[in-house]
Amino acid sequence: MRTRALPMFPLGRVLFPHETLTLHVFEPRYREMTEMCLTGDGEFGVVLIERGSEVGGGDSRFSVGTVARIVEAGRLPDGRFLLATIGTQRFQVEQWLPDDPYPRADVSPRPDDVQRNAGADLGAIARLLRRVSALTAELGEPAVVSVTLADDPVRASYEAAAAAGLGPLDAQRLLELDDAAERLSRLQTLLADHAELLEHRLSGS
Repeated sequence: MRTRALPMFPLGRVLFPHETLTLHVFEPRYREMTEMCLTGDGEFGVVLIERGSEVGGGDSRFSVGTVARIVEAGRLPDGRFLLATIGTQRFQVEQWLPDDPYPRADVSPRPDDVQRNAGADLGAIARLLRRVSALTAELGEPAVVSVTLADDPVRASYEAAAAAGLGPLDAQRLLELDDAAERLSRLQTLLADHAELLEHRLSGS
C-alpha cells in the first residue's frame, strides 16, 4: 500500500470517516501545520491520545486514525484558526516522525471490509440511537443527534458510531475494526447497554 507523510493532530477524541469536526487551533505549532495544509491538499491526520494532553506535546498516541480534510477555514486577527473538517478515510501509522515543527507520521490507508451481510443490523441500530437520544433528553442531558444511516454498511457503521456519543476508548475500538459488520454488531451491543443504563437512572434504581 502507498505510504505518505501526513501532518498529525492528536486529540482527546476520535474522528470517524464521514464525521464532521470543528477545531479551534491556537498552539503555534498547529497554526503552522494549518497554514501548510491550506497551501497543500488541506488534509491532516487525527489520532486519539492514549496518554498525555492535547496541549504541549509529550503525549502517547494510538496508531489508527482518520484523515481530516479542511472544508472551511477562518483565521482570527491574532493568528488562531477556526476549522471545519470532515473525516475521509482511516489510516495506519507506520512510523512516527520527529515532532518538528509539528507532529507528523508516515501512514498507509487502512481499507474496510464487509465479511458478512450487515444490512439487517442497520434498522435495529437506528432504533437504538433514537431510544438513547430520547432517554438522554428525558434526563435533561445533551441528546444524541438524530441521524439517517446510509444504505452502505461501511458508511452506516461510521455514521452510527459518530452519532452514538461513545467514550473515546470505545470509539477507538470501533475505529480499529476492519469489518463493518463487526463494527455494527459491537456498536449495537454498546448502544443496548447504554440504553439499559439510562433506563435504570430514570427509574432511580
